[in-house]
Amino acid sequence: KIGMQMNILMGFTMSLGLSIVGNITGGGQRPLPGIIMGIVVSFIVSFIISLIIGFIVPMKKVGDGVCGLFKVSSNSIPGKIVSALASDIIYTPIITLAMIALARKQAGPEAIAHMPPFGIMYVKSLIICFIVAFVLIFICQPLYMKMVLKKNGIDV
Repeated sequence: KIGMQMNILMGFTMSLGLSIVGNITGGGQRPLPGIIMGIVVSFIVSFIISLIIGFIVPMKKVGDGVCGLFKVSSNSIPGKIVSALASDIIYTPIITLAMIALARKQAGPEAIAHMPPFGIMYVKSLIICFIVAFVLIFICQPLYMKMVLKKNGIDV
């Protein structure tokens, strides 16, 4: 139950953050309604992808495993850093790939002609999204965990 609630909260946060950043930094001259529509569509797609990943990958176990590998407590700052990095490495490449593919599919042939090659777009976006996602995970995951545990009657 707690894992599902965390999956929804983190999926929502990551999808919203990465959709906004991806559409704003994506370049191109689009009118505001086009940017907003891009954010909405990429949010929906990335949220669905996030939920699927979250239901398949037990992130708590992955985070604890990575902390054990680096011999750090999961409640320490170093533990939160390695756990956030592990989560970032799992989610961000997949979501970024989907968002770049979606952006190129939504763009018309004339717009695609002015875009850099897919690989260059992906790498540039991936670097930006890795940074944004890490910050979101590092800040939000512990806050959401405390909130979800408290909501479910577990004292922290």
